[in-house]
Amino acid sequence: MPLWRQPLDRDRILIRHGIVNIIDDRCKGCGFCIEFCPQNILVISNRTNTKGYHPPEVISGMNCINCGLCALLCPDFAIYIEDGGEHTPENVVPIHRHEVQG
Repeated sequence: MPLWRQPLDRDRILIRHGIVNIIDDRCKGCGFCIEFCPQNILVISNRTNTKGYHPPEVISGMNCINCGLCALLCPDFAIYIEDGGEHTPENVVPIHRHEVQG
């Protein structure tokens, strides 16, 4: 259900944007960057690098929030993030929290 209400200060909210760069030939396909990305912008690619591994690929780069977690977790330094600046969101989406069943 789309939200019809939006914050009045939406034009003053700035969200960081990152540009994901992957060095394919350094990657060994461990998948840490894919598993722990909070925005789920990475997936395993179908192509192989020179070592025979499947490096990740970016599927929705505009959703990167420049957190740097992928670069921090990469054991082979095969991924890094560039600062893409800040922008205002087009639409503010609430966080859906799951209730813990006891």
